[in-house]
Amino acid sequence: MPMVTRLHCVDALQSLAIVPFLVFVVASSGDRSSNFQNCVSACYGDQCHPQTTLSLALRLTRWTCTDDCKYKCMHMLTDTAIRESSTIHQYYGKWPFWRFLGMQEPASVAFSLWNMYYHIQGWRQLRSRMPNAHPMRPYYLTWAIVGINAWFWSAVFHTRDLPNTEKLDYFSAALVILYALYYTVLRFFNQYPTRTRENDRTQRTPAFFLWSSICTAAYLAHVTYLSILPRFDYTYNIAFNLTVGLTHNSLWLLYCLPASLPLIRRFPYKSRTYRPSYASKVVAFAALTTAATALELFDFPPWGRIIDAHALWHLSTAPIAKFWYDFLIQDSLDDGWIEPKR
Repeated sequence: MPMVTRLHCVDALQSLAIVPFLVFVVASSGDRSSNFQNCVSACYGDQCHPQTTLSLALRLTRWTCTDDCKYKCMHMLTDTAIRESSTIHQYYGKWPFWRFLGMQEPASVAFSLWNMYYHIQGWRQLRSRMPNAHPMRPYYLTWAIVGINAWFWSAVFHTRDLPNTEKLDYFSAALVILYALYYTVLRFFNQYPTRTRENDRTQRTPAFFLWSSICTAAYLAHVTYLSILPRFDYTYNIAFNLTVGLTHNSLWLLYCLPASLPLIRRFPYKSRTYRPSYASKVVAFAALTTAATALELFDFPPWGRIIDAHALWHLSTAPIAKFWYDFLIQDSLDDGWIEPKR
């Protein structure tokens, strides 16, 4: 194997190792300012009366008159900041966005739906191209469904940031990441259920039950902890997702190591030194996901009050999802999954 490929694998591992130490900061200096609070109070007194009626789009997306006042004051103060070339502030942890049909962040909604589309396409591709008897087929299909669910709730959350929509978004995202680690461990350590030739019965190993129980308990504990707290623990949520995501990526990076360094057996019916020609695609996936995540670090006021770094992150993850589905299908079609005839 060329030395350059070995270096790419090592570099990818090293780049992933620094991600947990990155700091995510959410500021909300705008809503704490006296100008904003005075504006909202005045707006509420002038416009929020029993006979006040909001548009149908705002009512359907659960805007209240107070919410509408906050929206108007936020943009009025942002207009002033732009005219005076002063600092543009965040409000309630978010940049000022122009809403559309009641959607708070229309660009992130659109890009979330784009991601959901690629997961739907991935599910269809897995069903049509992956062999029915492949041991990983049910797990990849389940992961696709979990992904579809996650991006649906992401779109809902970016439509209206409410306590329930926030939790549904975060809990669904955590499930996608944890389930990816779940199927990855099953795949690499050959702990997926298999069928016996004699009576065509499904066999499951004790390790399968143990790993399934650990992942189930971890997810339930994660959701319970974040649900019972008086305030959502964003720092813990980020740490949990990064830890699980990095473990998943690191396991797959072992897949691209040179044949001379066979730390894992990539396929059940090939030797440990067998390395498929497409193995380096894992490095591209790791690099792309790391680069996409880095977009969250370069936070900036939204362009035209429409697109910010978070929206660009959603934009970038959609083609990465397609890339990963293509890789999973290519990996599943490798003849290393086929038992040699005796």
